[in-house]
Formats: sequence, structure tokens, C-alpha cells
Amino acid sequence: MKKVFVSFFALIASIAAFAQEAEVNQYGQKVNSLPIDATVQDGILVFQNKEANYKMWFDVRVQGDAAVFFGYDKNLTQIGNGMLMRRTRFAVKAQLDKNWYGELDTDWTSGTPEIKDAYLGFTGVDNLEIKMGNFKENFSIQRNTTSRYLQFMERPMVTYLAPSRHMGINFKYSLPHIWASAGVFGPALEDAEAMTAFQDGNKDYGLNCGLSYTGKLVYRPINNKTTSLHIGAAASYRNPKTSSTDGYNAVRYSTRNTTGVNRKKYMDTDAIQYLDHELAYTFELAGHHKGLRWEAAYIARKPFVDEQKYIDKNGEAPNMQQAWGWYAQAGYLLFGGTQNYDAGGAKYTRTNNGKEWGDIELCARVEYCDLNISKYVMGGSAYAYSLGLNFHVTRNVKFVVNYQYNDQDIFANGKGAQDGKDTTAKKPYSTGYDKDGNVTKYPGDIVSGSGIDYHMLACRFQVAF
Repeated sequence: MKKVFVSFFALIASIAAFAQEAEVNQYGQKVNSLPIDATVQDGILVFQNKEANYKMWFDVRVQGDAAVFFGYDKNLTQIGNGMLMRRTRFAVKAQLDKNWYGELDTDWTSGTPEIKDAYLGFTGVDNLEIKMGNFKENFSIQRNTTSRYLQFMERPMVTYLAPSRHMGINFKYSLPHIWASAGVFGPALEDAEAMTAFQDGNKDYGLNCGLSYTGKLVYRPINNKTTSLHIGAAASYRNPKTSSTDGYNAVRYSTRNTTGVNRKKYMDTDAIQYLDHELAYTFELAGHHKGLRWEAAYIARKPFVDEQKYIDKNGEAPNMQQAWGWYAQAGYLLFGGTQNYDAGGAKYTRTNNGKEWGDIELCARVEYCDLNISKYVMGGSAYAYSLGLNFHVTRNVKFVVNYQYNDQDIFANGKGAQDGKDTTAKKPYSTGYDKDGNVTKYPGDIVSGSGIDYHMLACRFQVAF
């Protein structure tokens, strides 16, 4: 009888093993099936099999903002107080094995999905990472820092001169003290409008997508758990993008300088026509020590246009200068928490709270951005001064309060206003008063007033899971 039971269980085991080996997918193909463990890692649900080097998780982020504006001249502009969902992100990320990684990140804030990150990564060579797909170019430390770990609700104004997400391929090499990156990038494919522009340019005119070449080098003389020093520089040569919604062979520099609640772009060059190429570059210095983190950068971007076409239109050379600006900011955790540097990404990441109930971070920032780049392209300039308070409740929940004062010049009236001679150009916002005491949209007519200046008080809740 004992032999009968042994034979019976052996038969059952053989059938089970055969069934597992014979498992097929939805396409009728045999597959290897492995068990996974479900764990919660700092509030993130993770499915993994460590032996197979497999790991998959969802990355969800919600940011809700509210803001009020005051202290401005209501004869010049009206700024509506309000609230909105700043980001509603849903991403799926997977470490497929020890060599390959995949990610799809989307944003649903507008009511329709927009592609953010969608790429394949290879990490099969020590210290080397290769990315291909749609992702952020390695250029600005502030631009590359994820929005969940920003010290303020919005990035500095000048950061919007830095390249963001584009289709391409990038090579990154990281050692403890040296970090280097180089990539080739094509169009931006974030939303339906950019995709339509890219496809129409290809279909209707046979236009190339417009390649850019971006490189960055970072030196880290200090790089340990408690202290870091980051010294970086980057440059990018950029051809016109057919994904640009401002037209072919054109570029536009613009920025919002408070929150997403105030959608007005006072600083705006409008579309710069006859673009041949651009050159962007940056220098940055950052570091941390225990609970203190600081960061400063200079960013510039210069358009090079077809001068003969400009002369034919305006009767004189364009004399294009660069758009440029800088910022300096710092934050300190008051209750014993520590800042953290992401060596692989050459940027700063989440904080460690000093108390069981969390930690509080006080932040300050000063910044400047200048988009006045020629007589025919006066996009405006502005200083901004900010104070921030971040309440890090857990690794997943954060509350933010920001105060900011914006000091703008008379050319920060939207759409690249000129000196008053061109009366046909669209100039949405008045920035001063003429000789008769009337508000005017033409900077050349202003005899009193120094631009649209205002204060802002804003708050945010953030949850990531």
C-alpha cells in the first residue's frame, strides 16, 4: 500500500510539472512561469521575483494646488485666484531582468493621456546605462529632478530654457566622482498637438524631425551619504523640431513664473521665425550636508536665424542675443532629517524624515530670467523671490506652502512685444501708462510704471503611491 501511495503522489507531481512546462500564453506559445512576491516598499506596491531579477510596480502621483495673488495694479492686469490638479500621473515600471528595464509614464491632468516617459533601458554593462525612447535629456539638474522631490512648487523660470523630454537615444556613464552623458534626440511627443505637428511635417513636406545633440559632464569631489558636491556643465546643439507647435523653422521661449493656477505667460518671445539652429548651455553647482541642500545654475539658449531672410523682412540684421538667466536656492530640514543625492541620476532625491511624525523643510530662492534678445524679440525679463515650507509627513505624503514676489519689466507683456513701433503686433497685457496717464500695451509709449509686479501665496498637497 505504501508503494501505491508513493507512486500516486509521484504521478501527481509529474502531471503538475508537465502542466507547468506546458503553460502557454494568449498567443498559444509555451512560456516559463515563475511565482512572484507582493510587497509594500515605502508605500509602493511591488511585484518581484528576486532570483529572476524581475520587479514591476505602479508609480502614481497626484498634486493639487491652490493660489491667491495680490499687491498688483489691477488697471494693468487681472489675476484670478484658483485651484487645480497640477499633476495626475500614472506610470508602470518594470525591471525585466538584470539587464533590461522598461517604463511608461502618463499624465491625465488635461483629461486625455499625455506621454511623459516611454523608454527601454539597458544596464548590462557596469556603470553604463543606455536609454532609447521618449524621456528627459540630461541637461539641467533642476529639470531632471522629478517633481515629487522639488523644493518649490514650480521650477525656476530659467529652467524652461532647458531641453525637456524628446525621442532619442542616450548613453550615461557613472562613477563615484565622474558622471557623463551624451545623447541624440528628435521630436517631442508629449501630447496630441505635438504629435500632429510632427506627422504633418513629415507627410505634407517631407521634413526631417530635427535632431539635437546633448552632452553633460559632472564632477563630484565629495559623494557620500551625508555630504555631496555636484559641479556640472552641459551643452546642446539643436536643430528646429517638426514637433514644434509654433511652426516649422521656428522656436518660442516662454515661461510662467508662479504656479499653474496663473496660466498667463507674461514672458514670451512668441515664435521666432527663420530658425537655423540653437545652442543651449548651462553651468550648475549643487550640494548637501545632512539636512541642508543647495543648488544654483546659469542657463542660456541662443537662436541662430537665417539673417538674409530677416533682413529682407525688416530691413536690418536681427542681432539675436541669447535668452538667459540664473537661480540660487537652498532648503534645510529642521528636525534632524537628511537630504539625499542620487548618484546614478546626478540629481537630488527624497528626504529622510527626522521624526516619527515627519519633518519640516524651510526653503528660499532668488532667480532671474531675461528673454529680451533683440529689437524685434522683446520677451521680457523678471526677478522672483520665493520662500517655501515643505511638511514631509511620510515618504508618500507632502504638504507645501510657497510665497513668491515677481518683479517684471515693461516688456513682460506677452508675445514678444517690441518698442512700440509695430502697432499690429499682439500684446495681450498692459505694463504701464503713457504720457496722458492711460494704460498702454506698447512699451515704447510708457512714461510711468515698471511692469506687472505681484505677490503670490500658494499651497499644494502631494500623494505618491
